[in-house]
Amino acid sequence: MPKDKNFYERVYAVVRQIPYGKVTSYGAIAKAIGAPKSARMVGYALKNSPEGVPAHRVLNRKGILTGKHHFPGKNLMQQLLENEGLVVIDNQVQEFKKHFWNPEISD
Repeated sequence: MPKDKNFYERVYAVVRQIPYGKVTSYGAIAKAIGAPKSARMVGYALKNSPEGVPAHRVLNRKGILTGKHHFPGKNLMQQLLENEGLVVIDNQVQEFKKHFWNPEISD
């Protein structure tokens, strides 16, 4: 699959907007950038995201930390989320809908 730098930059721009203590999903980001069937590509983009992109705030549609193995250490993704006040049990953010940030809705 070719790397689309423009696609990746659009993903990073959205992820940088996720508020502290909030999370979103790969699919919500894909939809927000006009590529609704590209949730997996969003994951690829975040796999090696540049510094300053809070990729730990992006989860699957059920609130599961599916990207955690791309972070250094055993539980870094979970620790980063817990540092922001989220509760993670069995690799899943509790009260996911309460903490969900929809990138398509402006504040």
